[in-house]
Amino acid sequence: MRGRGRTEGTWWRGGRPPGTGARRGAVVAAVLCAVAALTGGTAAATDPGTYAFAPDDLPVTGATGTTGAPRLTPGRTYRSSLPRDGKLHYRLDLDATTTAYVPVTAVPPAHATVTATDGIKVSVRDPHGSPCSFASARFGAGLSPRPVTALGRREAGGGTQCQGPGTYDVLVERVETGRSAGPGPGQRWYLEIKPVSEPRPAGPGPTTAPRAWDSASPEPPAGAPRARPGGAGFATARTLGPGAWGTELRPGETLFYKVPVEWGRRLNAAAELDGSTGGHGYVGGALDLSLYNPVRGYVDDAALGYTGTRKSAALAPLPPVEYANRYAVPSAQNAMRFAGDYYLVLHLSERTAGVFGQGPFGVTLRVRVDGQAHEGPAYAGRPAPADVFTVTAQDRAAVAAAGTTGGGDGGGGGTAMKALAAGGIGTGTALLLGLGVWTAVARRAPRPAQTRASAQKPTA
Repeated sequence: MRGRGRTEGTWWRGGRPPGTGARRGAVVAAVLCAVAALTGGTAAATDPGTYAFAPDDLPVTGATGTTGAPRLTPGRTYRSSLPRDGKLHYRLDLDATTTAYVPVTAVPPAHATVTATDGIKVSVRDPHGSPCSFASARFGAGLSPRPVTALGRREAGGGTQCQGPGTYDVLVERVETGRSAGPGPGQRWYLEIKPVSEPRPAGPGPTTAPRAWDSASPEPPAGAPRARPGGAGFATARTLGPGAWGTELRPGETLFYKVPVEWGRRLNAAAELDGSTGGHGYVGGALDLSLYNPVRGYVDDAALGYTGTRKSAALAPLPPVEYANRYAVPSAQNAMRFAGDYYLVLHLSERTAGVFGQGPFGVTLRVRVDGQAHEGPAYAGRPAPADVFTVTAQDRAAVAAAGTTGGGDGGGGGTAMKALAAGGIGTGTALLLGLGVWTAVARRAPRPAQTRASAQKPTA
């Protein structure tokens, strides 16, 4: 089954402040998160509904009109939020030769009630109000709240409109066709916005799409999977290379992976959901596998219905990564337009819990990368971020480490411990600081007897 259905990590809920034990738990969690960040760890969030925002996200408040809209700078990452029935404006200052991409990831609260057609819309308009692009992202058949991403863009040299320099309007809209009384519809959705700029090529090149490529469905890698837990957001996506990889998902959870793909190479992936030992019934769109390109633009997705027996879903065959793919009409081929990190995103519908239990459910991700790598186009300037269209030495090292550690890594074993050792004093300092805060909190927290005595003490 196919179709577009496209975390401040945790939302604090109301109630009295946590006691000393909760404070200690929060400090321990913060220390562990700090260690994970320092070691490059990307373990998924403990709450299936949470999303890991980039640690360097800048807070920004969208405007209700174009006047006073905050400026977005390519290469930076922003965090915002969108109210129900909200329409928020942001702006981009562009020259005449730079192509700009504006991916917007919307994160609804966990357990929000959503319909298949709920989601977001992103559009870009030039200084005269002419539309440059329009994109939407929906939750899809899984009827499960999850991060969904839509990409707005201004392509330089792409026609007569949206070609001049000036201030461009980025409009983000929330789409809710269902008006359920369940939790979430009245709450704000968090947004992560990461604009990217692409300079024009330094020299002439093809101006038409590649005409021939092997569109036969490739055979996915066979064999037993090696353990590889995913990240909880684009910023914490776990690097994968070719092979079979295993993880676990709880209902409502979303995991992110990234696969470095060089110019001339092509990517294919399939996901398998293990059988269930309990429950009986059917969940439509139970597991969704989505693919996004290096600017977080949607490429393709595959979803599977689940009856409790092992089942798989695969992405459609994709062409090799080529600059000239941008001239193709099919959207999937058009999106395979640059080298860099391609993101595989897995989501298990919350509705799975009501039929087959809380899990966790085993998932195998089979990744294939083939084709002949070659040099890409030379740009007349620097993209922002600078390495977004490049497979870096760090990417290659991460792929090699994943292949050698495999199941032994298990989400932080071998590789993470090596990084921890390399981190040295920095990680130790973070641990000591966290433990120091823990101690201070514990000392400040009044003992029950002290609290009662204070309450009984007469006032002067």
